[in-house]
Formats: sequence, structure tokens, C-alpha cells
Amino acid sequence: MARLVLLVTAPTVRAALLSWPAWQLLQDADRVLAGSADDPLLPALAEAGVRWAVLPGAAGASPAGLARLLTAAVAGSGDPGSGDPGSGDTVFVCPHDPPGRAAGVPPGPVALADALGAPSGPAGVAVELLYGSTGLPGSELLTLVSVMDTLRRNCPWDAKQTHESLAPFLIEESYEALDALESGDRQALRDELGDVLLQVMFHARVAQERADETGFDVDDVADGIVTKLVRRHPHVFADVAVSGAEDVKRNWDAIKAAERAAATGSAGSVLDSVPFGQPALALAAQLQRRAERAGVPAELTAADGAGDGLGAELFELVARARAAGLDPELELRGAARRYRDRVRAWEQAQAAD
Repeated sequence: MARLVLLVTAPTVRAALLSWPAWQLLQDADRVLAGSADDPLLPALAEAGVRWAVLPGAAGASPAGLARLLTAAVAGSGDPGSGDPGSGDTVFVCPHDPPGRAAGVPPGPVALADALGAPSGPAGVAVELLYGSTGLPGSELLTLVSVMDTLRRNCPWDAKQTHESLAPFLIEESYEALDALESGDRQALRDELGDVLLQVMFHARVAQERADETGFDVDDVADGIVTKLVRRHPHVFADVAVSGAEDVKRNWDAIKAAERAAATGSAGSVLDSVPFGQPALALAAQLQRRAERAGVPAELTAADGAGDGLGAELFELVARARAAGLDPELELRGAARRYRDRVRAWEQAQAAD
């Protein structure tokens, strides 16, 4: 009986990292077919002496259409005109399902296997799925980089965006992710985090186009945060000993202070990096946290340094919330959500009368 093996590969994994069973299969197969000449695995196969051919008509075919093409190809590997598929192995290089499959990209392995009727397959043909490589954690980020490059080149809207025009989306998507988190909808949270990640990728792609010293790319962004995390976690990446989370916080603050001094020539203020563009409750809470960790006297927080009035009362209310272990911004957002629900219930009751 002939065997048709759908060899599933991850485009972000180098061909050299294919599993040994996959390489054995490729070396011993009677024929190796691919759905597109653009498959990144093919040059490595040719270099290793594995002969391959593109299956005519495969690009852009539906799963059922591609199944028919493969069935015909396997049947043609036996005696000419006999319809006998023979007994050899045919390997079809089948990348993982791409998101939103575009024209010219063959269907993915699961849909194709179903169309072929796996495992029994067409008459006289056994169909198997072999996963020759799987992406390492984070490999889909490379796909996102590629998609972002394509959009920047080919989409008129994406091509004209700047850091400034994208700024509102950075704020908006962050709040939508927070809203999904508070709602408890984990699927929505995953989707919204993707939108936040897109903003990071988009800004990095815009910056990549600058040829002066201000240019950077997504690898520079990743390298910067990796360097910072390693430097600020000496208890993990060096030989510093800590007794608990509070020690970690103190070390973090000391390292940040040293970084500020190295960058500016002086220690500056512990409040220098607090962004004043954030919502007022969150701003007040962050100022108080930073000041408290720096040893600022508690009476300064109580007096708030801004005189009397509603603002002073709100500032002290933030301090009370923090003393109770609560985040004032999230508490007010929770109260606002409950108020919204009460108003909607009232509106529905009014409409029912």
C-alpha cells in the first residue's frame, strides 16, 4: 500500500531543527512535493540532496481540491495508466495553518488530512500526519513581525501612520485590555493583549525606517527590556541573596536610582519617572507609592502639599485606599461598572412598564 505523509513544519523553525524521523522520511521517500516554491524549508532540502517538486495547482487550492491533486499525484507514482498507486512513500511538505490564509498559500495539515479521509485515505493509500518541527515559544512573534512588515509596505493606511498618529491607540488598547481583565473574560483578554502587542510592533516598525541615531527595531526593544530585567533581578541572574518580595522591591528601587544617576549625573527625584498623563487617581497612588518607598514622611502624604479643598480630600482618600491594600483606580472603576449596571437595569425596568 502506498503511503502519503503530510509533513507538518513550522516556518519559524530552521530546517536543521527538523526531527530525525522527518529527515529519514525525506531521504527515503519516492517523491517529495510542496504546495509552493516559497516554502522556507525547500532550499535546505535541496542543499541536503533531497529532490522535491511543486505540486501543480496546489497554491490557493481548497482542502478538497488539494486532496484531489495529491490523490492523483500518488496514483501517478505507480504503473503509468494502471491507476495503481504503487507502494512507495509520497511526502507533502505542509506548513502549519497560517492565520487568515492568503491566496497562494496551501491549506493547513488538519483540514487537508480531513479532506483526504485520514487515516485510511483514498483507495490503496494510507495517510499520515508527521510533525517534523514545532515552533519554539515566541516563534509566532516572528510571524507578527513579517505581517507588520507586509502591512507597512502594502496597506495605504498602515503606511502613513506615525508615532504621533498611533499614540491614541496605545492608550485605547491598554484600557480595553484592562476592561477585559476586569470582566473576567479570559478569551477577550487574550485578544486585547494581542492588540496591545500590535501597538508595540507597529511603533518599532515605524522607528525601524529612520536612518539616523533615533532609529530602532523590535529586536532593539526586546534587547532593552531583557537587559533591564536581568540587571534589576540580581537575585535571579547574579549572586545577590533576598529574603522575600520586599527585598526584591528595595533592590529594584536602588538599582533604578543608580540608573538615573548614571544617566543624568545626579540621583534626581524618585518621582522623576512618574508619568503625569495617567488618570488622576492612578497618578496620586503612584506618587504615594514612590514617595513611601523612598522614605518620604507620612505627614507629607496626609497634608498632600496642595492646600485644602476637594482635591486634597481625594488625595487623602487615595492614601486611605492604599493603607487598606486597595488600588484606588481599580476600586473607582469597579464602582463605575456597578453604577453602569444599575442604570441599565433601571432603564430596562422603565422600558418594561
